[in-house]
Amino acid sequence: MLNILFFGDNRHFSTACHRAKALERIGHRVTHFNPEENLSAFFRSPLMRAINFRSGYRLVQPSVQRKLKHILQSGLKPDVIWVDNGEFFGRKCLQILKQFNCPVILYSIDDPTGKRDGHRFDSLLDAINLYDVIAVVRTKTAEDFEALGAKKVIRVMMCYDEIAHAPYQNEAEIPAKFKSEVAFIGTWMRNENRDEFIKVLIDAGIPVSIWGDRWTKSKYFSVLKPYYRGANLGGKDYIAAIQGAKICLGLLSKGNRDLHTTRSMEVPYAGGLLCAERTSEHLALYDDGKEAVFWNDAQECAALCKKLLAGDNIETIKKAGMKKVRALKLGNEDICKLILEKGLFNAN
Repeated sequence: MLNILFFGDNRHFSTACHRAKALERIGHRVTHFNPEENLSAFFRSPLMRAINFRSGYRLVQPSVQRKLKHILQSGLKPDVIWVDNGEFFGRKCLQILKQFNCPVILYSIDDPTGKRDGHRFDSLLDAINLYDVIAVVRTKTAEDFEALGAKKVIRVMMCYDEIAHAPYQNEAEIPAKFKSEVAFIGTWMRNENRDEFIKVLIDAGIPVSIWGDRWTKSKYFSVLKPYYRGANLGGKDYIAAIQGAKICLGLLSKGNRDLHTTRSMEVPYAGGLLCAERTSEHLALYDDGKEAVFWNDAQECAALCKKLLAGDNIETIKKAGMKKVRALKLGNEDICKLILEKGLFNAN
């Protein structure tokens, strides 16, 4: 058993929180701090959150450093430190963490060297070479981190969570408000063209249901509004919308250089039918047409949805996808074990 000092989002629906709980489930003792929670109310205001995001969290560095010094002086003796995502931690923060005299791991689910998020990760990138181990979910990110002087980079796949994403055992318990024909669960993002993609489906007569934040910002919202079902989903509501849909769309973030996403694992694990872009990583994960269905553009996606909704093999594909993703062992428990073994114990 390891004593793990864990820094990351502690909201129950966040993937960071899922990883912290997974580390506990595999037998470790986890002390969890959310860096943002310790900031003053001023820095947690919507305006300052936006400024922090765009300025690489430079303004909050003194506050974060004070908290880390306080934890250091508390006498806590971790065996390993796990920093999840890491945008709050600049170089001086890492220098404080190194005083614990134990390995420091960074798990990066985003794409800090990509272009989508502007300067968000400037503080993190300045500290890359101080981490002992960095786990990333994209090959291009791994290559970029190594070029920046990272000591050890481990490439892993994105995960489902064994507990948080478990399907309803009795599908009759899924609330009717979360049932749909074709579902997309995700945030509207500028320059990602998700709204244009879904508009093509709607124009083709596909009954799409949309859950997620910021969709009112879309220039197509007048068209999308009748199909909009509400804000982002978490917890059992998220599972209900996946499992309650006949088809679940998996849209990638081009700005994040995605070839797969967490949805690629969560949807089949939770009992949904994954309908996503045809990429090398998706094709390596699932047998196209049998364990998931893939497309090259919105027109092909619309045609696939029509064919599936008119046929009788939706349940067959759902069951095959669910079986496959479990066989791949891509849950948080498996991936956390892998990171600790390869990162700390140099396992092959």
